[in-house]
Amino acid sequence: MNLQQLEYIVAIDTHRHFAKAAAACSVTQPTLSSMVKKLEQELDVTLFDRTKSPVVPTAIGEALIEQARAVLKEVAVFTRLAEGTRELERGELRIGMIPTLAPYLLPLFLGKLLKDHPLLKVVIEELTTDAIIDRLTREQLDVGILATPLKVPGLKEEPLFQERFLVYASAREPLSRKRYVLPEDIDPDRLWLLEEGHCLRSQVMDLCELRRRSTAHGHLQYLSGSIGSLQRLVDSQGGLTILPELATIDMGDAQRAQLREFKAPVPVREIATVTYRHFMKDRLLRLLRAGIIAGVSAHLPAGGRSRVLPIGPR
Repeated sequence: MNLQQLEYIVAIDTHRHFAKAAAACSVTQPTLSSMVKKLEQELDVTLFDRTKSPVVPTAIGEALIEQARAVLKEVAVFTRLAEGTRELERGELRIGMIPTLAPYLLPLFLGKLLKDHPLLKVVIEELTTDAIIDRLTREQLDVGILATPLKVPGLKEEPLFQERFLVYASAREPLSRKRYVLPEDIDPDRLWLLEEGHCLRSQVMDLCELRRRSTAHGHLQYLSGSIGSLQRLVDSQGGLTILPELATIDMGDAQRAQLREFKAPVPVREIATVTYRHFMKDRLLRLLRAGIIAGVSAHLPAGGRSRVLPIGPR
């Protein structure tokens, strides 16, 4: 019995198909089938019912495959622990980042991080909060960078920075004449929002109490798209939207003139690194956190009264 055989039976259970499992393991199907057959002979059990399509584990197979998953997970922890003790800043970080943050945060730190640490490999995916949580718990990601607090058991949150929310309004909007905006100044029927599934959308709705107010104010305007699309809609169609501060740092003077700040306590979103239990790449995580904090420090003001908006239904 060896670890490769355990990987093969887990792959078959995952894909419920020998050919697909072989492709996922980068081996030929005959090789995979032969190795699994040898394992069955060694254990004197039948792990899979091959007469069914898709293939399914036998009763004893289910129990043994579950144990194989546990063994492979512990091997991964063992390997990461060894990697974390090496003096060189090398290895791979699989990062999940929410789409309302990635386009604005990555340019502030990623290039310098990779230049300073050429042995570091970074793999980044833009994912929703729920997808990041799911992949962290499945150990398919090393770290998430997203809005918190999440308060999910098993996840460790380490705040990086707080990012203000700003109103971006057409010059035709009444509140554009105000210096500071209150949440109650925002007309729900003039507000462009992101689609369902974005934590930023839920924070904006809570900030403006839209879940309560929407029943008394006609319909809301929704947009399936990005923060950039929201901004372009305001420019072309009027109305207003609410943007996180990093999304505004590259604006020209004309666009910056359309920004309005909220009156204190200023609503902010807390951005943090989130890892799952047994995380072992501490050295690489410290490099990542230091790079992000250095990158954003020149762009986000410190101090002042603020309140962190909760992460509501996503």
